[in-house]
Amino acid sequence: MNLLINLKSLVVLDPLALFFLIVISLVSLPSLIYSIGYFKNKFTLTKFLSTQLVTLAFIVSMLLLVIVGNALAFLIVWELMTLLSYLLVLTDSEKEAAVGAASIYIIMTHIGTAFLTAAFFLIFRHSGSFDLAAMAAACQTMSPLLRNWLFIFFLIGFGTKAGIVPLHIWLPYAHPQAPSHISALMSGVMIKTALYGLIRFVFLVLGISSLWWGITVLTLAIISCLVGVIYALMEHDLKKLLAYHSVENIGIILLGLGLSMVFTRLNLNNLAALAMIAGLYHLINHAAFKGLLFLCAGSVQKGSGTLDMEKLGGLIKKMPWTAAFFLVGAMGISALPPLNGFVSEWLTLQAFFSGALKVPGMLALGFAVGIAALALTSGLAAACFVKAFGITFLALPRSQNAEQAKESPASMLLGMFLLALSVVGLGLLAPTIFNLLATVTAPICQASLQTSNIFSLGLQPNSTISPLFIAILLGSGFLAAIAAYGLLQGKTRLGRTWDCGYYQIGSRNEYTATAFSKPFRISFSLFLLPFRKTEKVKDSFYHVKSFVYETYTTKIFKKYLYDAGLGLLLHSAKRFKRVQAGSIHLYISYILATLVLLILLVKIL
Repeated sequence: MNLLINLKSLVVLDPLALFFLIVISLVSLPSLIYSIGYFKNKFTLTKFLSTQLVTLAFIVSMLLLVIVGNALAFLIVWELMTLLSYLLVLTDSEKEAAVGAASIYIIMTHIGTAFLTAAFFLIFRHSGSFDLAAMAAACQTMSPLLRNWLFIFFLIGFGTKAGIVPLHIWLPYAHPQAPSHISALMSGVMIKTALYGLIRFVFLVLGISSLWWGITVLTLAIISCLVGVIYALMEHDLKKLLAYHSVENIGIILLGLGLSMVFTRLNLNNLAALAMIAGLYHLINHAAFKGLLFLCAGSVQKGSGTLDMEKLGGLIKKMPWTAAFFLVGAMGISALPPLNGFVSEWLTLQAFFSGALKVPGMLALGFAVGIAALALTSGLAAACFVKAFGITFLALPRSQNAEQAKESPASMLLGMFLLALSVVGLGLLAPTIFNLLATVTAPICQASLQTSNIFSLGLQPNSTISPLFIAILLGSGFLAAIAAYGLLQGKTRLGRTWDCGYYQIGSRNEYTATAFSKPFRISFSLFLLPFRKTEKVKDSFYHVKSFVYETYTTKIFKKYLYDAGLGLLLHSAKRFKRVQAGSIHLYISYILATLVLLILLVKIL
């Protein structure tokens, strides 16, 4: 037993672990407060208490995961976290969609776990111990080929949980079906534990030994950014839209981590530290604004009874606090200054631009592609949340549920307020956050950065960025506008809004989510492969009684990768049934052949 677990090294509390403890706690406390009002009148007392108990266990499992210093213990806690989150996705187990989503989730995550298990035991074969320090020492003596395979195993294993394209298939199913505060925990925190594992086991245990590792991560990051945001633009269900944005933001975080891997291999340690800081900054930013947005989505669902944007509208008057908190989260995820998303994406761009001046030509060209992809992603994300906020909260209600919507209970509002506060704070306190993250990245990248060359008060000629100064300018402008309105209020005349000459405009005349998305659907039609369905009901040849228009996009990864693979598997299984002839003699021969093959493999290995 001493060979497997060294109790002295069972716990690790280095800066990286402490950072992730903060990230987990940042979302967990507001989510638990929020859940009190969210579950009110929804479940029986017994189910409420059991769900809360599982939620607490889920949070504890994530906290334990980032402090264990033993790979075997890590694997056990990883599996525990997966099973607890599976139970939470099944909270509404009477829904067929929840059962299906949980099944996809558990299958995909166990595929990832299989790769992690293989990687850990391959290293154990060389180290003779699951202690992280011993495993790191053993990795330095391995052949380049084995280290490459271990990197691939870690990338698939952790990438499945993180939701990297094309391993993201479970994410848009599981997140919408879970209760909203569980969605906030899964999207805001749980998928980040996979990134913790990637940093811990690739950077610190395996070591960056090949340039193509970083290039691979950057490529997958760019694909994840664009695929996530394009699919999010097509969604009209609020939680599905947010789930696809998790794929996008995981891609943005991986841009920073991938850059850091490239710079580490090229011995550009300062740039590696800057890129790592950018990735970790966006990681905690995403935890804050995505947790907030999922809580806001749950508030919309509880207040109106639906998440379909086409059936919402006008909620800013019915649910003003929820609307305000959603707007803060939407501005944060859209990278608008001075909120948190702007700072981390700006740092990522700085890492790209700085690196492009110091890397070889072809790699610099790849960096240019990354810069363009990040800029396009940010623009599309802003467009997506213009749609999400405008269609959901502005204009007129489109259904009776929206007309009768009510603001959420105080506990839900408090949970949203705490996360909204963190979105603002992480933006305004950027220099302080940067310095704290520099202490996290220093032992990983062997470089320590200061904010002197990154942030300033925004007053010097050579200054680059100051979120606080930007906030002061924007706040001053806002206050000036309010003052001007107050001065002119007595001199203005109120009248009806002119709508192109029509005064009886109703909710049926409003811009819909489908209409908003159409230009993007056309622009990206080569990837989305859209198709539509129309149905006319006529009273006569000339008079149309009703007209139904439906449009869909093709989920290409599901259709051409997973569905095709599953079909091939089922087809192979049917053909393989022929070996089950019902003969005991034939089965004994199978066993004998298997034993012979195992003996040969043992001899060869």
